[in-house]
Amino acid sequence: MKQVVQNYKSGELALLDVPEPACKPGGVLVRTVYSLISTGTEMMKVSEASLSLVGKAKARPDQVAKVMQSVATNGLSATYRKVTSKLDSYTPLGYSLCGIVEQVGDGITDVSVGDLVACAGNEHALHSELNWVPKNLYSRVPAGVDPRHAAFGTVGSIAMQGVRRGEPQIGDVALVIGLGLIGQLVVQLLASSGVRVVGVDPDPERCKLAESLGALTCAHPASGIVDTAVDELTHGAGVDQTYLAAGGNTNDPVELAAKLSRDRGRVIDIGKCKLDLPWNAYYEKELDVRFSRSYGPGRYDPSYELEGRDYPIGQVRWTERRNLECVLDLIARDRLDVEPLITHVSDFSDAVSTYQSLNEGSLKAVAVLFRYPEAVARTEPVVTSARVAVASSPAAALPAGQPVRLGFIGAGNYASSMLLPHLAERADVELKHVATTSALSGANARRKFGFAAASTDIDNVLGDSSIDAVFVVTRHSSHAELTRQALLAGKTVFVEKPLALSPEELQKVLDAIEESGNDRLQVGFNRRFAPLLHEAREQFGPRVGPASVRYLVNAGRLDHGSWYNQTDSEGSRFAGEGGHFIDTVSWLLDADPVSVYATGDLQVTLGYPDGSTAVITYAETGSSGFPKETLDLTADGKVLKFDDFVRASVYSRKKWASSRLPKGRDKGQAAEVDAFLSAARTGSPMPISIASLAATTLATLAAQTSVANAAPVRIELPVKTGAPA
Repeated sequence: MKQVVQNYKSGELALLDVPEPACKPGGVLVRTVYSLISTGTEMMKVSEASLSLVGKAKARPDQVAKVMQSVATNGLSATYRKVTSKLDSYTPLGYSLCGIVEQVGDGITDVSVGDLVACAGNEHALHSELNWVPKNLYSRVPAGVDPRHAAFGTVGSIAMQGVRRGEPQIGDVALVIGLGLIGQLVVQLLASSGVRVVGVDPDPERCKLAESLGALTCAHPASGIVDTAVDELTHGAGVDQTYLAAGGNTNDPVELAAKLSRDRGRVIDIGKCKLDLPWNAYYEKELDVRFSRSYGPGRYDPSYELEGRDYPIGQVRWTERRNLECVLDLIARDRLDVEPLITHVSDFSDAVSTYQSLNEGSLKAVAVLFRYPEAVARTEPVVTSARVAVASSPAAALPAGQPVRLGFIGAGNYASSMLLPHLAERADVELKHVATTSALSGANARRKFGFAAASTDIDNVLGDSSIDAVFVVTRHSSHAELTRQALLAGKTVFVEKPLALSPEELQKVLDAIEESGNDRLQVGFNRRFAPLLHEAREQFGPRVGPASVRYLVNAGRLDHGSWYNQTDSEGSRFAGEGGHFIDTVSWLLDADPVSVYATGDLQVTLGYPDGSTAVITYAETGSSGFPKETLDLTADGKVLKFDDFVRASVYSRKKWASSRLPKGRDKGQAAEVDAFLSAARTGSPMPISIASLAATTLATLAAQTSVANAAPVRIELPVKTGAPA
């Protein structure tokens, strides 16, 4: 299928062939009929992509701050790889469309195949022939509504949420600054609510359009016409609300809002404009500045948008979806007229040239639609074939000279920045197939790393007998099941941590090993492969007596939107990440933990068979300026000190210190991948035993149990921890 994408590094726009998305539970597969270009938000993104790196940095100072923090945490080399990988990737465009339901996922009962729906979301309502859309981001289009008009549902919801934040009342006077697409919709919604509206825009054509749609007076901000109109309408008091729907780097809209607002008036920011508030003006009038967050409550909440958990109407009257339904209802009842806003309709095949015309200014438009001429209603649902798992014996050594043929399930940021760069250039590796949830991420991985094929169906990886080994690099909740299936399919498996999120999930993996006789499994515990840590352990030498380990993990707080916060579905943060540190300690001590005691602030104490102990402090409240990982190991009159993969030292009869700073923080990913490939190629034992993987997983999960019960937890391995003899 075709999808509009942009490379943010080069600015290239393309109509790309990407795999069709799968229809997942909790949503529907929609064939697009019309999609709407947001001439404000999207064109700002298109323009930014054409800037130099310095220009991009100036446009997105928030991202620059994140990059600098990453440099402090991960080092310049790793950050550079991560940033350039992200920049040099195709990203999607679009977030508002109308289409026909082609397939219905499990759990969906409110729409059927063939229904016309309006869809929202910058990850789900893309300029693409097919989109998978979760439940709370679509709404059935009322009978009689033109599909072209229904495609305005999302931008209408943005305007609707802005108006709701202003809390207008009948008889109020409102000022709308910026009469682009959102501003025109705001004018109509206010006028429909009994509010007297005046507007400001430097474009006289847009001013005329807004007046035809219900505004009383609109003019250039410097003309003085609007000032006079406000004075007459309010008897000199000033407007009740000002809606900022303008973009750009000028502070004029904010200053005009202060000038024309009444005492204790409200200023609502809907667009992305400069907000350097003049303190005296805003203080003296005690103006109430409010932000309007996109389509409404539920936006940026994964439990609402992805998991379909609605907010009770008694607590949240207007959510994203209810705003979308309201906009469609207003269109159906002729209370919101979007037809005059449609400046241009372009065939989807001409998408790239349309964007270029908009960016160059040769096409001046309020709203532009893409038309998908081939979109037709499907009367029969698509049937997905059942997944077949075939048991196989463990992999033998590959023929001499044959590369290890790899399949990837998942190709997100970690896979693309930390694993695939170590594989793409190797002559002894063949990247056969990548399967991803998003069709575009698969297409990106195929382009950047040279996969022979890409799709959204994991059966194309697991069912391909020519693939020797599989990397599972998906979200945590899917790791155990995908690993189980891959083992049963006879593959050598690399799964990123964690292996499982519960003892039951772990047991299913172990049962698959027993059933198939295939124990070719590695978990992505990369720290034990870090060269500097290896050198420090060698300098420390053999250990005789029990050891004491202190490991401080200065994890820091997560970003609000991080999927790590989805604890209900993805497990706790420590369940997902803690195995890294437990495995590192176990490797240093050459033993697996037998007991775990954890406190609520996540101080995790591990006990080992020889009496050694390790205390892992997993801190989320520390300073971002302090190193992320510091470790001390004390035993036999010696101390090993390890500082964040940058420096190490051993204190014994003679002090040893790492001779020079490494070029970057090498956390072992390259060596880890090399060890995995060596085992896959030669048929030799995997780098970490199944028993150790199981013990680390159980110990990680036991931390939460210990906190809940305020008691130590004994680690007892399942009886079956490997393939039968």
